[in-house]
Amino acid sequence: MALPFDLRALRVFVTVADRAGFSAAARELHVAQSAISQTIANLERQLELMLFHRHERRIALTPEGAELYAHARELLERAESTHLAMRELHGLVKGEVRIGIPSMLGSYYFPPLLMGFKAQHPGIRLTVVEAGARRLQRMIAAGELDLGVVVDDEQSRPMERRHLTREEMVVCVPRAHAFAGCRSVTAEEFFQEPLVLFQDGYFHREFVEALSRQTGLTANVAFQSNLIPLTKAIVRQGFGITTFLRRVVDEPGLAAVSFANPAWLDLSLAWAQDAYLSRAESAFVEYVIAHRKIM
Repeated sequence: MALPFDLRALRVFVTVADRAGFSAAARELHVAQSAISQTIANLERQLELMLFHRHERRIALTPEGAELYAHARELLERAESTHLAMRELHGLVKGEVRIGIPSMLGSYYFPPLLMGFKAQHPGIRLTVVEAGARRLQRMIAAGELDLGVVVDDEQSRPMERRHLTREEMVVCVPRAHAFAGCRSVTAEEFFQEPLVLFQDGYFHREFVEALSRQTGLTANVAFQSNLIPLTKAIVRQGFGITTFLRRVVDEPGLAAVSFANPAWLDLSLAWAQDAYLSRAESAFVEYVIAHRKIM
């Protein structure tokens, strides 16, 4: 339905009412008085209503004009707020980025990037969701997340991606374990041990399951936990071993040992294919790619 007025006409109308005259409104808006008069006349004709009582030296709103005035003020205020919000977004004063990060990356890789971006853009709100890589992909596809960190593999190929880092998956054992002094561990040796694994949907679990399929060996799952501190505690106490990204193992009481066939994962920042990225989201992607070396 076509509206019988636009914001410009409403601004003229409100200014005339506020200044109680056409001449004063013309001076306020820096336009000719004839243009003000014509705008009001057109508005009255389109609405088929008389908006002003016209007297010799002054004007006053009619009841219909007073009703329009209340709505027009509200519309103009909302328009001003919208314009300001868009200007703020253009200047990256405000905005939101919803990003999904697998727990290993969220705890050990991303904090410097998140804090660095926030320092540059304090007005942008960062919402960080921790979940398994596959669940993150589904959330991005459903529009529940804007961006996410995914394993660069066949399942993530349909997404738009920017490569972040290449990291080694290693065997994590307690310092007292026989593997701790080895240069590498075979898949057969790994699967002979009780394992502490993440639940389904995490790339940690998918890695072990893929290794199981490749070798035809069965994992002896002693514990399942998505909590990294708990998993480390179980390993440290000798109740099982696990596999982590190498950087995650770097702490006292634990040792990182490569697989005999070194295992590498490519990790990417991804979003839905052909999705529109807001200025805030684009700025986040640019910042992460430019500073990924600090990961």
